[in-house]
Amino acid sequence: MVPHDSQRGGSFGVRQDVPKDHRPGLLPPPRRSPADQGRPTVPKDLRPSALDDVDRRILDVLATDARATNAAVAARVGIAASTCHARVRALVDRGVIRGFRADVDPSALGRGLEALIAIRLQAGARKGLEAFRDYLLTLPDVEGVFFVTGDRDFLLHVAVADSDALRDLVSRTLSVRPEVAGTSTTVIFEHARP
Repeated sequence: MVPHDSQRGGSFGVRQDVPKDHRPGLLPPPRRSPADQGRPTVPKDLRPSALDDVDRRILDVLATDARATNAAVAARVGIAASTCHARVRALVDRGVIRGFRADVDPSALGRGLEALIAIRLQAGARKGLEAFRDYLLTLPDVEGVFFVTGDRDFLLHVAVADSDALRDLVSRTLSVRPEVAGTSTTVIFEHARP
């Protein structure tokens, strides 16, 4: 009988330079200098070339059905379930997949009137863009916040109960803020998605 390496004091099959949290099949996280601490690890401008064909097929399946099981995604893409699991985890870790959410019809929650509100900030308030964006995200009727180019600074997608609630949101919540120079509201008749 041949003794196992661990019986000889070796480390059979275990590389000493691999971190304890290493997951096979995934690249280790990049080493970061002290100057980089606190900065995002994933660039904001993920280039399309960073995704290969398998990643794109996985994303297509999940974009269509985020509830698909790992086995179902793997079968549709034509890869092993273990490979699919590792790929999805890597896409999440890299920030390509930002989450798995339910797409709930706002009218089912009593918020059947949707609108887009364009917000222009005072010239001096532009230094507080992030703080204002964070404030907008706390409002209960907000479905999405977009920082945009042009003569407006933000575009807000809201879903409210009725026109009175929309008027109150614009006149009593947004327009009274000192950093807001003006708003423009557009009611959404229909929201079609691909």
